[in-house]
Amino acid sequence: MAKLKYKRILLKLSGESLMGEKGFGIDHNVLNFFANEVKKVHDAGVQLGIVIGGGNIYRGLSASDQGIDRVTGDHMGMLATVINSLALQNAIEHRGIQTRLLSALHMQEIAEPYIRRRALRHLEKGRVIILGAGTGHPYFSTDTAASLRAVEIAADAIVKGTRVDGIYDSDPEKNSSAFKYEKISYLDILKKNLRVMDLTAVSLCQENNLPLVVFNMNAPDNLLKLVLGETVGTVVHNGD
Repeated sequence: MAKLKYKRILLKLSGESLMGEKGFGIDHNVLNFFANEVKKVHDAGVQLGIVIGGGNIYRGLSASDQGIDRVTGDHMGMLATVINSLALQNAIEHRGIQTRLLSALHMQEIAEPYIRRRALRHLEKGRVIILGAGTGHPYFSTDTAASLRAVEIAADAIVKGTRVDGIYDSDPEKNSSAFKYEKISYLDILKKNLRVMDLTAVSLCQENNLPLVVFNMNAPDNLLKLVLGETVGTVVHNGD
């Protein structure tokens, strides 16, 4: 087994990342790529939890259907995360890895209820856990759900997969002169108003001294390099 810097992680993926080149839904090429990357870290001995958003499905619905109130819309978003979680679960299991889908909303026909002790037991048995339906409550983002679950399962770090290679002082896709931070404190994230995660998610990580790594999930082997301790992406810490 390789020497791991992070032995247990919570991987946060956006729903939009599953769209690939499509404008809506799930690109199976992206899904299979993510499943292969998960297999690499699982085979290295990492205990892995995953939270994935639902923006690839919910935003497509909201664009064509106006007048949905916030609570209803958030519940729709939670269901969208479960659809994405099922798709990712299927792709990962096709690679011979045992998984468990745990949902914050009760839907026993397709997912186990989220129970912290059960989630920990699955991790200890070497299963990948996929944590769907956010926190189960409206007004909380999947970033906040990921931070909460990472703290609950005692993850060594929360790693956020994006399409850029870290945190910049401005959008690198729009500004070629954007400055990349190799390391940055949670306090500076808040002071500089860098939109890495929402305020509640950042506060949870900060208060529980949980490292956050933001990295490019679309680059092959990046996730594996990260858990092995190579310099990948930007590390957010408490600055102490």
